[in-house]
Amino acid sequence: MAKLSEVKWGIIGYGGAFNMGKLHGESINGCKGMRVTAVCDVDPARTAIAEQDFPGIKTYNNAKEMFKSNDIDCVVIILPHNLHYPVAMAALEAGKGVVLEKPMCITTQEATAMIELAKKKDVLLTVFHNRRHDGDYKAIREFIDKGMIGDVFRIEAFMGGYNHPGTWWRSIKEVSGGCFYDWGAHIIDWTLNLHHGHKIKNVTGFFHKRVWQDITNEDETQAIVRFDDGSVADITISSIAMAGKPRWRILGTKGAITDDWKGSFKAFINVDGYPAEMEVKYQDGTWQNWYPNLAAHLLESKDLEVKAEEARRVIMVIDYAERSSKEGKSIDTPFE
Repeated sequence: MAKLSEVKWGIIGYGGAFNMGKLHGESINGCKGMRVTAVCDVDPARTAIAEQDFPGIKTYNNAKEMFKSNDIDCVVIILPHNLHYPVAMAALEAGKGVVLEKPMCITTQEATAMIELAKKKDVLLTVFHNRRHDGDYKAIREFIDKGMIGDVFRIEAFMGGYNHPGTWWRSIKEVSGGCFYDWGAHIIDWTLNLHHGHKIKNVTGFFHKRVWQDITNEDETQAIVRFDDGSVADITISSIAMAGKPRWRILGTKGAITDDWKGSFKAFINVDGYPAEMEVKYQDGTWQNWYPNLAAHLLESKDLEVKAEEARRVIMVIDYAERSSKEGKSIDTPFE
């Protein structure tokens, strides 16, 4: 991809939920050599707010009109999950680099099409997997990378409880992709990076729809990932788990980790042959570093933190887990 001297950005989707449009815009403007020049939202009331937040920008209520502008190099797409693929493809076709809010898209096929088009057009394609900068994840990864629990052979990740998932678009499968695509996308990305260096061999999925019939997302999704070294990751997102379990249970050849998201994780190790337990505090989060890395990549050709192929692995795990659940067997995975 050609190195730029300045990067002008458009933001697509300025909805009020979590105020992510403003967060992305402020993060972009906080980087030397990058600035927001335009915002697009189908709701004129939201683009009016964007003009107040970022005086002097151009506003659009149609993304295709935005893509015609020569005053935009890249766009951030902050839309419901089912719109990520078509809007990103239109942006890439217009020669615009793309940052997608997670999840990247809904299917592996969509991810591959975006990757191939971005390479053809020689433009940016990445995903805002900002939670790689969460202090809890960073502390656990550092502990593992230092060899404190030896070689990891099992990772169990869980999030959930017994509660109604809510009634907005994130609970509509046609729009969201299913219950795995929200927090599950973060947890799968964490898991794959905790076990970095190993290729995925196959995925086995178990999807349940048993209780909450007024929404269309699954009630529980589980993906069991087998890696090429024989190690296993078991990732579950549930809204029908009356009894929970630790968020993390990680087993290694020399120790283990459990974590309940309470400010520190518990490590079980051996010290000179004596079994020991210790509490390890989370690190500080560094979300603020995500966009500076992107700026360094675009302006100085530095290595990109979140590569599109890595984001595709997350989608592949979810996609193939659902296929496995329907077919009742493990499915070998491509792109490894």
